[in-house]
Amino acid sequence: MENNSSLFDGNGISNKPFHRDGFQESLWQKSADTPGEYGEFDPSTLYDTLIVGAGITGLTTALLLQEGGKKCVIVDAHSPGFGTTGGTSAHINTFADTTYDEVEKDFGKEAAVQFAESIARSVAMIDRLVQKYNIECDFEWKNGYVYSETDQETEELNTLFESALSAGVSAKIAEHAPAPVPYKKAVVFDRQAQFHPLKYISALQKHFVEKGGVVINNTLIEGVDSEDGHHVAKSADKQIKAKTVVYATHIPPGGVNVLHFRNAPYRSYVIAATLADGAYPDALIYDMQEPYHYFRTHTTDGQQYLVVGGHDHKTAHGDPEQSFADLIEYTKQCYQVEEVVARWSAQYYVPSDGLPYIGQLPGASSGIYTATGFNGNGMILGTVSAMVISDLILHGQSVDEDLYSPGRIKPIAGFTEFVKENADVAARFIGDRFGIEEIKSISEIPADSGQIVEFDDQKLAIYKDQNGRVSALNPVCTHTHCIVNWNNAEKSWDCPCHGARFDTDGVVLTGPARENLEKVNINMQNQ
Repeated sequence: MENNSSLFDGNGISNKPFHRDGFQESLWQKSADTPGEYGEFDPSTLYDTLIVGAGITGLTTALLLQEGGKKCVIVDAHSPGFGTTGGTSAHINTFADTTYDEVEKDFGKEAAVQFAESIARSVAMIDRLVQKYNIECDFEWKNGYVYSETDQETEELNTLFESALSAGVSAKIAEHAPAPVPYKKAVVFDRQAQFHPLKYISALQKHFVEKGGVVINNTLIEGVDSEDGHHVAKSADKQIKAKTVVYATHIPPGGVNVLHFRNAPYRSYVIAATLADGAYPDALIYDMQEPYHYFRTHTTDGQQYLVVGGHDHKTAHGDPEQSFADLIEYTKQCYQVEEVVARWSAQYYVPSDGLPYIGQLPGASSGIYTATGFNGNGMILGTVSAMVISDLILHGQSVDEDLYSPGRIKPIAGFTEFVKENADVAARFIGDRFGIEEIKSISEIPADSGQIVEFDDQKLAIYKDQNGRVSALNPVCTHTHCIVNWNNAEKSWDCPCHGARFDTDGVVLTGPARENLEKVNINMQNQ
């Protein structure tokens, strides 16, 4: 893969055909056309709903509202699919990373059943939209297999299986499973699915615009004011008026919000490979290792690819290059890999109590909604979010509003995780300010890499491109002032506290930060 030193131009806009929030190009970017329908924005219009963010959550919400007779506008700081939707592995499941057993223990049996039912409705919603609009997005129904390799994993698999049955999910013990390694036990879930995420949301955008919706790209919403019963969103060159606002941004942007402390940011890694023997699995496959792995096959332009994911770690805490190396090495142990044709990563947020937060944004004016905390299940829970929020806006209520309420208070559920993650944030806020390497010359930094250093008595985030051009930034994240870390795989500066990410010029890639990293002029005589 060509290693361009700069993914973004001076305005923070990707130079690749289908934009995404990292240097690595996903398989989906290689095989999808950029949406071409945008509608015409009218600054004098009071829109029914402004949706901030054009991933699966935002576009599904917008289309459902437009179908319901509302007049909506979508605004994205970059472009559709720029964030996690463009980097997903695109599994559609009736089970989630938070198991039904965990939900039942923390919220009760009724909540576990409700969680399962809402997930089933989201899978049915994706199928409905694909069928209704004849969306060509490689949608396929598959069986999903989960297998164990040790006695401990088998105990955990038994719990996963029994709790799924208890919640009403269709599953059974598999007599034979397409596991890539010897296994002790396997469970099969029927009516799982997969698709091409960018082809899917491109079609959602097309039909949203056909129904009168408006899409505005490359526009960062800097803040929202509430006045006279409606909201006014402001960007550098626009004001957008709307009766309601939906933040479909994966984590609410802007100043510190309680949800920033109830969700922890994680990076997940994915590769696409061709196989020398053509032994591509015809199923969705998951192991129970730690770190875990998951496999599936995707065919695009007549070529089959093995898509493999896993080796997650908290954002800016692990080594992305090592995660890719470990994932590739493990895949080669399981399959006869001919060539790794793509590798990419994406970000997701783990909620402290296991369930996503969907509904009225805590601390915000009435009619401002959010959806976050999808764990590794963004395709299904993003769709759940769209269904919940569209129901709240269209009908004033949702059957799932209490279960997913962002204002819920559970003193026991998730408390340990809440304390652990926020203690970690505090530790990084203080600890990362010490022990920074002092350098005498910029020449000490290798080409095409970045480093947090002390240079000329300043703490700096310095990136040097392949041609020796140097970009120096203040390393203090503009959200809550933690010190960013360099992500060499995605050529970005990542915040270890709440997951804000910036490109090599300091431009915000993903929230919750709204402001770019400060550029610093340095004395290049010491280069």
